Amino acid sequence: MTTIRKTLFAFASILIFLSGMQSTYAVGGNPTPGFNHQIPEHIMTPDTVETRIGELNFYDGIPTDETIATVYDNLDFYRGIEVFLNFIPATSIEGVRLGMKELGADDYNEVIVFDDLMDSAPLFLTGNTDTVYALSMLDLERDGATVVEIPAGAGPGTVNDAFFRFVVDMGAPGPDAMKGGTYIILPPDYKGDLQPTLNGMEDRGKDTRASVMIGGKETKAWIAQSTSYHNWLVLRGFLQDGKPEYAANMWRTGLKIYPLEDASDPKKMVFTNGSGIFFNTIHANDYAFYEELWHVLQKEPISFLDPELRGQAAAIGIQKGKPFAPDARMKAILEDSVAVGNATARAIWLKPRDESAYFFNDRKWYTGFIGKDYQWLKDGGMGGRNLDARTLFFYSATVNTPAMALEIPGVGSNYAFATEDGSGAFLDGSKRYKVNIPADAPAKDFWSFVVYDPQTRSELQIPGGTDYPSKNNKRDKLVYNKDGSVDLYFGPTAPEGALIANWTETVPNKAWFALLRLYGPLQPWFDRTWKPSDLELIN
Repeated sequence: MTTIRKTLFAFASILIFLSGMQSTYAVGGNPTPGFNHQIPEHIMTPDTVETRIGELNFYDGIPTDETIATVYDNLDFYRGIEVFLNFIPATSIEGVRLGMKELGADDYNEVIVFDDLMDSAPLFLTGNTDTVYALSMLDLERDGATVVEIPAGAGPGTVNDAFFRFVVDMGAPGPDAMKGGTYIILPPDYKGDLQPTLNGMEDRGKDTRASVMIGGKETKAWIAQSTSYHNWLVLRGFLQDGKPEYAANMWRTGLKIYPLEDASDPKKMVFTNGSGIFFNTIHANDYAFYEELWHVLQKEPISFLDPELRGQAAAIGIQKGKPFAPDARMKAILEDSVAVGNATARAIWLKPRDESAYFFNDRKWYTGFIGKDYQWLKDGGMGGRNLDARTLFFYSATVNTPAMALEIPGVGSNYAFATEDGSGAFLDGSKRYKVNIPADAPAKDFWSFVVYDPQTRSELQIPGGTDYPSKNNKRDKLVYNKDGSVDLYFGPTAPEGALIANWTETVPNKAWFALLRLYGPLQPWFDRTWKPSDLELIN
């Protein structure tokens, strides 16, 4: 009897389910006019649909000519925005290449060294005033496999490809661990016998080098392979006694770059001092952005980008091997797209809506590496690429390395953005602010606080004022509080007395933002047990 009841109950459940399905999908009932059956409304398109792009009109599901024109314009507009947001990494590297070329650094042996530190003269995305940069642009299509010899004592160094993807670290976070050594960067289409070595942070301290014949001599070298021809090499040297001379000389005497095939007779190294010189390394924020991208795609191999990204660019007429020549309609749409894309990137960067971006639940400080991942993968890749996180970083910064994303105490560096005061108002150069840096800052090497211009995302230029809008605990003679903390001041006028040493000038009627950098960050930073105050508005 129990079995019969269970069978009847199951049969009744099926009938109820089918009844629901009939209701949901309108099986049977009165036929929809023009059909033999009642057609579910959710698959139909009304004759008139109100949307954010206006009224869309249809005849029996067929869009009118006016609606077709409207939605195609909107599709082109949307794709133009998508290309701007997703290709900032590529045009940013192109901007760096063009800026370096302007200073005469275009060949493998030509390097820009900031002998007197990077000041506010160049336009350079959130460059720092605290380490001595040595910059080179590699062209692996022209030169083939390229050798980079770095001296012992080198600070953080990185090679990034033409989409700002990580290739290899050198120096402090690299496999040489500041002991110096030889690296070989292979082009994407390399056909020889060399194979990439183990170069990750987990391999630091191990000798993973391969034996390679370089200039007729057997040499042990770390080997990495890039996915692009153009690669940016950015090296940083630490100050000694708060001064840059030692690091600048280290680069000028110890850095060597040359093609592997020319190792027996390379060109003599040429170094240009970039300090105090105005030049631009930042991508365009207008229609020229798309032209910059076209140049990148012409240079790089097809394998440089996956079909999805190539398809986005091709959808608006940017494709390898073809001219970029939009008609008047398309050009006008793209001019609108880049304007909206630029505004969108600025919103994502200056006021992140992702709560995981913020270091503390009661402070405004946030990271450029949301998810603590230099590839910006969400939930270890389960959520795919965090596109807004990637935009946040590359619209405002350069150099992509695990050493700035991972939590490895004492290695690499970690940065924190501040664009607002504690009340949530954006920072105003006409007003005065204070921030407290607590005692025992968790930085093995040093910490710094640099002020930037939101227009250029470069160091703030102060008419008639300092060229170095920053403070550094190793370089500057700061006035400390009795508890070991230090208060830093910002505003158009200086505080009175000795506290002027802690003051960074800002410009009236201009906004600003800041980056707090910890070189060699320690566990209290990662644990969030040490935290700076918000920027506080003061009278």
